[in-house]
Amino acid sequence: MSIKIDIPIKKKKALKCARQAQGTLNKIAGMMEENIYCPEIIQQVDSVIGLLKTAKKELLAGHLDSCVVKQLAENKPKAIQELLKIYNLSN
Repeated sequence: MSIKIDIPIKKKKALKCARQAQGTLNKIAGMMEENIYCPEIIQQVDSVIGLLKTAKKELLAGHLDSCVVKQLAENKPKAIQELLKIYNLSN
């Protein structure tokens, strides 16, 4: 018997991006080991960065849409502190 966990849609999108980034990062390591031309590797690095930025945006959007709304109702000062922490980590 398996238990199915319902993952929110934004987190599913972020997970997909993270898995793609992981696969591309593995590809980058192989490209480096094979001494592939640097601009080709850099292009793949940029791809990973883009995927991780997208994952971060999806996670933040989902968090703001659900978790923060709930937390604001329960403990507004803590919610504000958490938002400031996330903001500071992003800059």
